[in-house]
Amino acid sequence: MSLFTETAAWVEDEHRMFADTARKLFADEMTPNIDRWIEQGIVDREFWRTVGAQGVMGGAVPEQYGGFGGGYGFDAITVYEQGRAGDTGWGYGIQTIVIHYLMNYGSEEQKKRWGPGLVSGDIVAAIAMTEPGTGSDLQAVQTYAERDGNQYKINGSKTFITNGHTADIIIVVTKTDRNAGAKGVSLIVIETEGLEGFRRGRNLKKLGMKANDTAELFFEDVRVPTANLLGPEEGQGFYQLMNQLPWERLMIAITALGFIDFALAETIAYTQDRKAFGQRIMDFQNTRFKLAEMKTKAELLRSFVNDGIARLEAGKLDAATASMAKYWGSETQNQVMHECLQLFGGYGFMMEYPIARLYADSRVQMIYGGTNEIMKELIARSIDV
Repeated sequence: MSLFTETAAWVEDEHRMFADTARKLFADEMTPNIDRWIEQGIVDREFWRTVGAQGVMGGAVPEQYGGFGGGYGFDAITVYEQGRAGDTGWGYGIQTIVIHYLMNYGSEEQKKRWGPGLVSGDIVAAIAMTEPGTGSDLQAVQTYAERDGNQYKINGSKTFITNGHTADIIIVVTKTDRNAGAKGVSLIVIETEGLEGFRRGRNLKKLGMKANDTAELFFEDVRVPTANLLGPEEGQGFYQLMNQLPWERLMIAITALGFIDFALAETIAYTQDRKAFGQRIMDFQNTRFKLAEMKTKAELLRSFVNDGIARLEAGKLDAATASMAKYWGSETQNQVMHECLQLFGGYGFMMEYPIARLYADSRVQMIYGGTNEIMKELIARSIDV
């Protein structure tokens, strides 16, 4: 199975070669380590560098900053192939989000400073949006940054931060003007090493995605240079966030497709091998119909995702369409995981089978990146004009 449809307009030979590289790399370096990463609650730092050495994180980064100058399609391939390998621990999804914030809004000095390390895996990134009292309503964040000469002084806290324990740089969503609503939001980059006043909380215990380090972050008079502001002036953060969310939401749909393809392959193999009442599970009509339904849903999602990637590459992916992809993709993913687990019977409830883990890992896809209820509201606004 592949991310691509046969008629995908955005796919070129370079994409196919890139996909082959990523697939082989993940088979060799990711799949054998998933169980160990789950046990330790974090992905090995060396894995980031191994992947970086193969160029798998640099497809959409210009050559002068360490990449090879392609488009979003290369990042889409990496995201899909990770899902297709059955992994949710490696925090590449956040890495690519930060890369695109940096490439779209960073200064030349910022791009040169952090870009090559993000591509090579020497720098791991996070983005700190969510707060204990603020989720999808980003303009209501309470973390604030005050100017003090040529520095910002940041105070506040964040939670549910992917790569929180690993991150070397973090884009922090702050208020630089606490009385200006959305117009007071700014994005400031912090470098975590030796940063006074910055503290990481516990590695949060989650229902799923247990190999992914997810942390609370605390800022107590954290001082960073004003040159770490992302963008030319304060107050641009909410605009920057809204402009980048379509990629984040499409990426969730791409991840969903990778999971679905992995789960279907595992389930087909199991039902062909497992027997009951003297015949294969695959030979029961219920099994065949369920698999037919799931395969159809997968192909519908594949077409929708490929259309979304083509729109994104052309600069035409709107918020409503991205919201549809996120909502539909994650809902479909969870439906498929439910049906696949059922076909495994009692073994589907055992964590030694990947389907049990994927069932738990999939649930959060309907929550992060904006809940699916928020997605429906955004879609509805595009209708009610």
